[in-house]
Amino acid sequence: MSSPTPQQLAQSGSLEELYKQLEPIRLGAGWAKPTPSLWAEPKKSFEPTVWRYAQAKGALDAAGRLINTELAERRNLIMQNPAGGGYATSRTIVAAYQMIMPGEKARSHRHTPNALRLIIDADPGAYTIVNGEQLSMMPGDVVLTPNWCWHGHGNDSRACAYWLDILDVPLVHLLEPMFFEPHPDEFEKERVVANASPMHFSWAETQKRLAEAAGRSNGLPAEIALGESGPATSALDTMALTMIQLKTGQATASRKVMANSVFGVADGSGTTEVEGKTLPWSRGDVIVVPAWSEHVHRSADGAVLFRVTDEPVMRKLGFLREGQPTH
Repeated sequence: MSSPTPQQLAQSGSLEELYKQLEPIRLGAGWAKPTPSLWAEPKKSFEPTVWRYAQAKGALDAAGRLINTELAERRNLIMQNPAGGGYATSRTIVAAYQMIMPGEKARSHRHTPNALRLIIDADPGAYTIVNGEQLSMMPGDVVLTPNWCWHGHGNDSRACAYWLDILDVPLVHLLEPMFFEPHPDEFEKERVVANASPMHFSWAETQKRLAEAAGRSNGLPAEIALGESGPATSALDTMALTMIQLKTGQATASRKVMANSVFGVADGSGTTEVEGKTLPWSRGDVIVVPAWSEHVHRSADGAVLFRVTDEPVMRKLGFLREGQPTH
């Protein structure tokens, strides 16, 4: 159909005729939308889900026999939400399990998505390089690789190293500022950091801070933020990181927030009740709680949860809000 003239459009004799004339010029009648574009509350398109570390570890061990670092930029397993969405665990965040075998190196690269990792199992000698600084990876450690920082991995130990990767790739896909660059030398020249790095949070320090916070929590679960002071404050503009400690028999307050959250189980076991589901979890497992989903975490024997959330994005855009829990 040829493009209508202004006169032909103005002389449309019926709505049906007007609609037909609008098609070739790619204009749509806003009053005739088949579904509304505005609604009273968020429509939840992602599902709360749990992924099992034990299953992923078995699959990664098989991948270690079947694919090497020459063929795979990273040997990882993407956590795909059962609601679909492709490369996304929640609307703005993707999580993955990754493994590196003894003696291996994963090539250095950089990209615009922010990334971080929670180490699950590793022996001394496993490390991440961030802008040339070698940062150790031991169980419970958190390592940041912010937007456009060079980073790679190595393993000089005799055991495979396993960790949880979390990135804001789905958000970058949506907004489209994706840039990626392999390191020109393939592997960065590395230097061991003598002092604490703002890109590294050790499990020992986390445990110390949680114990201090528990003493001030009046019997409630203790929670601490990672990266709230020093150079790491602005390192991850799109994601906030916290550790939550549940002592024996404790539960978090029920929460409903307009932010997506991924929880990695740093220690212990428990359950998450969300949207009518009860999701049991243990060390190394991952739980996703989509935005505007009421949820509560419980632990009979004690646990530590690592929470990664897009609250900074929601807050900056004026979208962050808390709902009223139903219980």
